[in-house]
Amino acid sequence: MNKYTYFLLSAFLTLFFTGCDRYLDVAPKQVLDEGLLTKPEDMDGFVTAAYARMTDIPSFDSPFSPWWSGSMRADDSYKGGGGTWDGDGWHNMETFVGLNPNGWPLDYPWYVSYQIIQRCNTAIQKLQLISAEAYPSRDARIGEVKFIRAFVHFRLKQFFKYIPYIDENVVGSTAEFEAVPNRDKTHPNDQYLWEKILNDFKDAESRLPDTQEDKGRVDKNAATAMVARTLMFMAYEQDDMHKVVNINKDRLTEALTYINKITGQEGAKVGLQADFSDNFEVEFDNKTKESIWEIQYSINDGSSTGGKINRGEGLNHPFQWGGFTCCGFHHISYAMGNAFKTGADGLPLFDTYNNGSYMDNPATYFTSNSFDPRFSHTIAAPGLPWKYDPNLIFESKGVRNAAEYGYFKSIKELPRPNCGCLLYDGWQFNSMNKRMIRYDEVLLWKAELLIQLDRHMEALEPINKIRQRAANSTRRLVKSNGQPVLNYRIETYKPGVNCAWTKDFALKAMQWENRLEMAGEGRRFFDLQRWGILEKTMNDYFAIEKTRFAWMNIAKFTSGRDEFFPIPQPQINWAKGNYTQNPGY
Repeated sequence: MNKYTYFLLSAFLTLFFTGCDRYLDVAPKQVLDEGLLTKPEDMDGFVTAAYARMTDIPSFDSPFSPWWSGSMRADDSYKGGGGTWDGDGWHNMETFVGLNPNGWPLDYPWYVSYQIIQRCNTAIQKLQLISAEAYPSRDARIGEVKFIRAFVHFRLKQFFKYIPYIDENVVGSTAEFEAVPNRDKTHPNDQYLWEKILNDFKDAESRLPDTQEDKGRVDKNAATAMVARTLMFMAYEQDDMHKVVNINKDRLTEALTYINKITGQEGAKVGLQADFSDNFEVEFDNKTKESIWEIQYSINDGSSTGGKINRGEGLNHPFQWGGFTCCGFHHISYAMGNAFKTGADGLPLFDTYNNGSYMDNPATYFTSNSFDPRFSHTIAAPGLPWKYDPNLIFESKGVRNAAEYGYFKSIKELPRPNCGCLLYDGWQFNSMNKRMIRYDEVLLWKAELLIQLDRHMEALEPINKIRQRAANSTRRLVKSNGQPVLNYRIETYKPGVNCAWTKDFALKAMQWENRLEMAGEGRRFFDLQRWGILEKTMNDYFAIEKTRFAWMNIAKFTSGRDEFFPIPQPQINWAKGNYTQNPGY
């Protein structure tokens, strides 16, 4: 599918180390010595190696996997699968009870992440030995791997807060790597780590071109967006117990300057697709202005594995229904489904949305409510079409364990069964690209910045752009007779007509719009974390969910602990005590 990401010679694959706890200073036998690869024509192989491992960022055995890293741990989603037993450690993450720092669900992703980081560092070291005259793409390639390195550090920091920051200057013996602490206690808080990540993204932005010839390579807009995103996280300053103690408006102001670089290109290089559905269809891979950065996947590409498929969300396909095989994970929560309900004015039901649910009366749930169209772009329920195919009606038998996880199947990350993009090798996977940054969320970031900078009237425009696009995205939401699938009702915000657009109301509307637009895509937990409202949101959610599912009875979010994962104990052991465990673990 994507020629750049997947031309990776086996010689290059054998070059790179296997992780931070299986270290790199012992050369394996019968592999190509990377010291021999010093010519300009060798350089792309080192960069490609970083991209190739990057495809594992959304892997199902990694906290980078969007469906549980930021949705299952929030009020978006349920884990799904065969039961609470299915998926080692994931049930503990979902309920915030009994999470074990010794388990592979935390250790393995940490290990994979530092593999990627070291591949980036190796590429930088090699590229620095080549002149720009000898290799004209040198600066752009350094920008690419610095972006990848920064992004992996960024995600690790979202999960663990304090992490060892490893750059190309950390070289030599295993002892030198072990000596890098995850928390430098000469600094009063975690801002120094954000600064390192920010500087990498800024350096990447300065080097990257506006456009790339090869699909899959990051460009300047991707780096610009991540500079702004990093500044937004930095702005919500936390104390040692993860409480937001200050909102730094200087950081927000700087972030807005970067966002404006992107929104200033609207209509030329970037923009919203006319129909929201385009963002979730395999035929639109690398073909929209809305997608700012995509992780690339392939199928039937001649490789021994059948393709570089998306193993992160393969477990989410329906269970033995409609041409799908496995494995029934990731259901949208009934609370999230309710959030799409609208009132007679076409606006969200901010305060009463979660009264009742589908499980109370499935026969009348859809006929007695009106919905934001994004419900049908996010959820398949029994009796409704599967992914825009009016002749393929989702059935309850496609739900593996409705008694524990309900009937609302997440569909954004899934294709239609006739897509030609499915591969089964014991589990079922697909090759649809993963849109990691989209223009719609950039608009929502801009709205957030404007509101927090006391310019809430200006935030009305980007929020209404998103809502208007949602209202226009019903063309494919029809039954076989041409009638709408549901009763869709959505309006834009009209101050003085259907709302009073105060700063407080604008903040609530922006947060709700984020929830609806990015539902099930792994953003929600980190938004709540940044805003400092995780504890209240999650415990309010659990209070109602306990009346719906018995397994929720143990669920409880503990402030000062559950905002972040524990540092994996095997990594603490490997670092010989140089890592500091997070509070509460």
